[in-house]
Amino acid sequence: MNGPEAKTTTASGGDRNWTFPMAGENFFTWEYGNGRERLLNLYQKGKDKQWDSTTRIDWDIEVDPFDALGTPENTLALYGSKQYDKLNTRERQEMRQHMASWEFSQFLHGEQGAMICSARIVQSVPDLDSKFYAATQVMDEARHAEIFSRFLDEKIGMQYKINPNLQALLGDALNDSRWDMPYLGMQVLIEGLALAAFGILRDKTNKPLPKQILAYVMQDEARHVAFGRLALRDYYAQLSAKEIAEREEFVVEGCYLMRDRFRMQEVWENLGFDMDECMEYMNRGPRMRAFRSLLFTRIVPCVRDIGLWGPKVKQAYEDMGVLEMANSDLIKLMQSDEAQAELLDRERAEAARRQEAQEIADRVAEVDQAITAGAAE
Repeated sequence: MNGPEAKTTTASGGDRNWTFPMAGENFFTWEYGNGRERLLNLYQKGKDKQWDSTTRIDWDIEVDPFDALGTPENTLALYGSKQYDKLNTRERQEMRQHMASWEFSQFLHGEQGAMICSARIVQSVPDLDSKFYAATQVMDEARHAEIFSRFLDEKIGMQYKINPNLQALLGDALNDSRWDMPYLGMQVLIEGLALAAFGILRDKTNKPLPKQILAYVMQDEARHVAFGRLALRDYYAQLSAKEIAEREEFVVEGCYLMRDRFRMQEVWENLGFDMDECMEYMNRGPRMRAFRSLLFTRIVPCVRDIGLWGPKVKQAYEDMGVLEMANSDLIKLMQSDEAQAELLDRERAEAARRQEAQEIADRVAEVDQAITAGAAE
């Protein structure tokens, strides 16, 4: 690990456990027909694309905990604020460590939430084809939680507790007796926003380890969002206007929670910054406005696609300044996510082959030198 050694600490205190009873019913079906071809194809893809984080990711890469992501200074959330201008070099390094810890901690907590929601979907969804796919997602989410936990513990050395807005949305999704609500809360809102956040960091970082982690996790997440779209679009087409309105209300409240999730209030509090100044800048600063808009590139078109596109939803998105995201090509975005992970695999394999060829050439040259030297004696 480069730079000063980081100790494993909890940057924000609080209870380590969170328990509550989950509403709803367990649903068995004795209908073992072929199911829907689209979902069964996705299930097959989920099986084919399983991978081991201990072998696919190069954990030997060193990471400087005070510059884990290597993002340009002018892209930092507080850059250009009065609070940022007050910081010296060491304080800016510390801020980078806390920001990276907070971001990856929220990813970690979200992935554990996704694992639990996926398990809940296996229990409660009526259709066997959906149960099949959700079972593969449980394994995906367990792998993601493992990866983010390891990165935080071994490379950054610090973790934050779950953000209250994320916790509130998880609680709402899991504490609803209707089987589709964990789908809607997790697959569409939480996973959709996480996928966009992963993509922003993947494209900004110049560090190989976090780029690998984010690219490979995104390859899985693209399937998860597709699963939510397929299952909910079919189901919501059958609901009454009242039932649709209830779910649109959930979407609106959930999107406001997700929008406010990335203000990093816990970081500024821990670092002793001027909270009024920081929150004002986070709410109105140009970087965060642009960042929040990008965060909704996956959510808005998905919400529209599954049929929750009433006036209240559109008005909320207009108020947030993200209504135009409805025209984003979600399928193309997800195909790009998968392609980038595959490209990274090919580039790493090619680099390994070049290194092996160079090592062989060096060894041949060494042997030739030894033979030549021996002949001259």
